[in-house]
Amino acid sequence: MAVIEKPDSHVTAVKWRFPSVHPEGRKFTLIAAFLTLVGFTTLPNIFGWLLVGLTIWVAAFFRDPIRTTPQDPDLIVAPADGLVTMITRVSAPVELAGDGGLAGEFTRVSIFMSVFDVHINRTPIAGTVRRIAYVPGKFLNADLDKASEDNERQHFLVEREDGLKIGFTQIAGLVARRIMSFVKEGDRVVAGERVGLIRFGSRVDVYLPAGTGTQVLLGQRTIAGETILGQIGIDPQRAGTSQ
Repeated sequence: MAVIEKPDSHVTAVKWRFPSVHPEGRKFTLIAAFLTLVGFTTLPNIFGWLLVGLTIWVAAFFRDPIRTTPQDPDLIVAPADGLVTMITRVSAPVELAGDGGLAGEFTRVSIFMSVFDVHINRTPIAGTVRRIAYVPGKFLNADLDKASEDNERQHFLVEREDGLKIGFTQIAGLVARRIMSFVKEGDRVVAGERVGLIRFGSRVDVYLPAGTGTQVLLGQRTIAGETILGQIGIDPQRAGTSQ
């Protein structure tokens, strides 16, 4: 989206634009397009059109839309597009605990990304990336609770200027075979900044600190960099109905 401001006016308009394809996905889109061309020249047209659909899906999978992030240091925004599948109280993962890491219990919000969701992940808060920990593992269904401990995953720890830390984790799923990070330890990030990508469907967990309750509900869909998961120190204790 692009914001257009008219001179001498308080009116602001937002213009829709087609999402770009992230650089990580361009090579896959080109490969799919090449296979489509080969299919049309060597196979019956029906297969060529099926490959056209595949090419469109690959480009859509790696789409990288612009997001508008609320600028409030106390807000924790969603790091991923997807479905809120679990909200539970847990201890911090061992990879994020100890030696200046997280301590105590946290509210873990799990967001499941299907193969149709945007897969660019964003940081929930602004701060400094203090820790990135990659853990090899299995490729179980990311909807399972044990995926947080058994699956291939990558942990991030971001620290605000006042010392408050937020942890979040990229978790591979059944068809996810690549977890990527766009940042490194020591980097400064702003809330909603792109920090990584998981290739072909999986899950992201966010650990809300003590005293901070979730503002999203089970079954709700989130938008990375825009949906507010919580506000530091506030527990709204919301309830909802699926209909």
